[in-house]
Formats: sequence, structure tokens, C-alpha cells
Amino acid sequence: MTFKILTDSTTDLSEKWAAEHDVTILGLTIQLDGVTYETVGENKLTSRTLLEKMKAGIQPTTSQINVGQFEDVFREYAKAGTPLLYVAFASLLSGTYQSAVMARDIVLEDYPQAVIEILESRAASMGEGLLVMKAVEARSEGKSLAETLDILLALRPKVQTYFLVDDLNHLVRGGRISKTAAMIGSLASIKPIIAVQADGSLKPIAKVRGKKKAQAECVRMLLENIADGRAVIAHADADQDAENLKEQLLADGRVKEVLIEPLGPVIATHVGPGTLALFGFAKNDRD
Repeated sequence: MTFKILTDSTTDLSEKWAAEHDVTILGLTIQLDGVTYETVGENKLTSRTLLEKMKAGIQPTTSQINVGQFEDVFREYAKAGTPLLYVAFASLLSGTYQSAVMARDIVLEDYPQAVIEILESRAASMGEGLLVMKAVEARSEGKSLAETLDILLALRPKVQTYFLVDDLNHLVRGGRISKTAAMIGSLASIKPIIAVQADGSLKPIAKVRGKKKAQAECVRMLLENIADGRAVIAHADADQDAENLKEQLLADGRVKEVLIEPLGPVIATHVGPGTLALFGFAKNDRD
């Protein structure tokens, strides 16, 4: 029996891609100017609109998917007898994963035979997205849900993520890093590089003077341990910088395919305009 794949809007996978690959994306919400916006669907808040507001000084906030929303979705598939795999946002960055676990427990009381697997990605943005892409590949190859889960568990610690941000204060405001950690980026022309750690937390790992040098350092770190020929770049209104990174990655020769995706509004809320992010699977487990 095949299975359904769910994820959330922090993956930054496009809804078009998700529809083509039978993946359902559940949306976190964003509060902006006193209004709550969806991040999935026809009336969703776009990253472009959000970033324009942020450049004007408006400070948005995000809200997790709640237990009731998960319960409704999980119950639907439980009733239909469809096994379910949900790839979730890192638990140290959002309460969304815990909400999903609580909802699963509620649904299993009524449908004890239901199969509802929840994988905490311990990743963000296209790091989480890469795991979803691997799940789709495994399913298309005829792998069972259990086999797919084993594949993802083996790959999870190998997800490399490097964020190059213009302003760490967005992450401080959202409680994702401490004020002390943010001090490394307070000097003019210093570009902090942040990595997602093995537990899903964020850690500033380098400070580089100048944007070009910082971009080159991100490329170097990604390439020195990359396991396959695919890399992903995500950005917040930094199209040209993303193209420059793509050229650097392809010029090295170890990478054969580079995908470029815009950062979705949830992640963009926390990292701010101008952010670049690089993702790939590493040979070794991350720290």
C-alpha cells in the first residue's frame, strides 16, 4: 500500500511542485499589521509582500500549526485507512512538531490501527525540503512507509544548512538565537554565517568581512563535505546573489544540479531581507 506525504510551509517547497508529487503542505500563519495571513493557498501572503513590509520597518510574527488543524487532517487519512508520513519543522524552532504528536495521539485513540508517522526533520527551509524530496523519491521507487522512514532517519543528520544573513536581529526577535550570539554580526561589513545543528538549533559559526568572501565561505563549507551532485540555494529577495552562488557551485565540478528557490514567508520572517541559504547532503553527520 502506498502512503501519503505531508509537510509544512517551512520547507519552502513550491505548491506547484507539491501538487505534481502528491505532497500536501500544511501552513503556518503570519501576523502582520494586526492581520493573520495564511502561507498556503490562493490567498497566501507572498514572500515579496512580506519582505517589502519588513524593509519598511514592520515586524511580523509567526504562529505554529495547532493541534486541532493536525487532528482534522490526520483523522481524514485515518478514516480512509491511508498510511501517513508527516515531515515536520525542527522542534527547537517551532512548536509545530509537538502539536502534530499530540494530534496523532488523539486520533489513534479512535483509530488505533491507523499509521501516522511523524519525522522531526531537525532542519529548516529547503533542508527540510530535501528530506521531503527524498521521501517522494523513495515512494516513487516502491518503498514502503517504514522503508522510507528509515531512509530519512539515516539522511537527517547529514543535511547541511548554511544561512548568510544581513541582520541577525530578526532571529533574536523571534527567539531563535541569543543576543550574545547576535553580537558577532553587529560590526559594519561583517557577515555572520549560521548553521543548523544536529539537534535543529541555530548556531553562528563564522563571521566574514564582506559579502563576496562570506558567500565564498558558504560555498567552501558546503562543498568540502558534499555527498552527491545536488545543492539547493534559497534566498530572500536576493536573486542575483543566488545566481552568483549557483555559478560558484557548478564551477567546482562536484555539484551537477543546483536548485534555486525563494525563501517562504515563514522562514523569511525570521531571517529577513537579503538572506541567502545553501543546502545539501553531507558525507558525514553534522555537529
